[in-house]
Order: sequence, then structure tokens, then C-alpha cells
Amino acid sequence: MTTTYAALLRGINVGGAKKVPMAELRTLMEGLGYGDVRTYLQSGNAVFSSAGGDEDSLAAELSGAIEKHFGFAVGVLVRDHAQLRAVREACPFPAAELEAKQLHVTYLSHPVDAERFASVDPAAFLPEEFRLGDRALYLYAPDGLGRSKLAEALAKPRLLKGLLATTRNWNTVVKLEEMTGA
Repeated sequence: MTTTYAALLRGINVGGAKKVPMAELRTLMEGLGYGDVRTYLQSGNAVFSSAGGDEDSLAAELSGAIEKHFGFAVGVLVRDHAQLRAVREACPFPAAELEAKQLHVTYLSHPVDAERFASVDPAAFLPEEFRLGDRALYLYAPDGLGRSKLAEALAKPRLLKGLLATTRNWNTVVKLEEMTGA
């Protein structure tokens, strides 16, 4: 039985660094034996099917293949449709009432507890807010991610130590869940 997954690549095609053309990524993934490979946008989102492996082993395999092919390391998270749907459904903010640029999900490599972010004073960043979910951090940034002081605070290396984290706006969260469910 095959399962459909989304691969979330961290930090590619941003500011001219770590260029990964999507057509080349699709070819690379097909060469690994993945089926139904499709990409979304230029920012490192790919949907594929696989009959073997789990999220972690598929992520490691794809990450290794990217490094070998392109010559640089790229963090990769893989999530199946059920996990993507669960993240979307668990959103603690009124997604339907917000602009996509105001709502983001940072996918995390493993679960974290609130203690990790205890040093971040939520009141200091209002009206911006964040909430933790299952291997996800939800961020409400009314002025967008680029202007978010809270996003900057949450991205501190000491808070993300030992984690792979990659952020997507709400439109991408929804689209990847839809693409993996098709």
C-alpha cells in the first residue's frame, strides 16, 4: 500500500542561496522511486507517494540525496496526509477569518513542551501570538512574518536547539493537506 506524503525542505531558494530547481527536485525524487511527485511553489514543498519507509526514514533519504546531488545539506521534514490534516484542524486561531500572510505553522521535527519557550513573554509581543501543537508551532502575525518580532524571538537557536523547524504560511498549509489527500 502506498502512502502520500509532503516533503518540506528548509531554507532553499531564499535570497539566492541553496538553489534547488523544482523540476530537478522532481526528477531526483522520482529517481529515488517515489511516485506521483509534484511540487508546490518554489520554496521547497513536494508531494509524493511511497510504498515503504516512514516519515523520518524518507526525510533522511531525501535529505541525503539532495546533499549528494546539489552539494549542500538541506533539512527535510516529511509528513503524511493524516498529520497535515491534524495540524490544520488543530489550529488554535480563527484561520477562516485571517489573511494567509497572518497565520503560519512551523513544522517541528519532534514534539516540544511549553517549557522550551517559557523565556518568551507572550505579552511583550501582542497582538502577535503563538501556540504549540503536535510537532507544530502556530504563529499569528497580523503584520506578516517579515515584520514579526515574535517570529524572530521564536527562531532563536537556543529555543530550537536539537530541532529541525520549517515554516509555511496558511495557504501552503492548506494546499499541502489538500494535495496529499487527493
